[in-house]
Amino acid sequence: MDTNVVCPKCGSHYAYQDRQLWICPECAHEWNGTKTVEEGAQQEEAVLDANGNRLVTGDTVALIKDLKVKGSSSAIKGGTKVKNIRLVEAVDGHNIACRLEGIGSLFLKSEFVRKV
Repeated sequence: MDTNVVCPKCGSHYAYQDRQLWICPECAHEWNGTKTVEEGAQQEEAVLDANGNRLVTGDTVALIKDLKVKGSSSAIKGGTKVKNIRLVEAVDGHNIACRLEGIGSLFLKSEFVRKV
């Protein structure tokens, strides 16, 4: 058993491998691959767009598909550019906070945007 593997969600050192997945008994998080203590600090903060490019606060991104706005009958068209994004701790997978003209503040998932 590799004792250097840590859970990317809670940082627990008690993760164990079950076939191709690693499982954390403390928070029940499951993930593919391994993450050592050294890699944990670097990769934990990396937010990647749909193409695998690293996003940072202040970037400009474009939506890759039409997205419905929760609580509204409107949608945001694919290709819409969003300037000056802020990376936040993921809440239900939404890890980008931004502001759009005509809509206001909203949260996006990084898997639905690409870096411009």
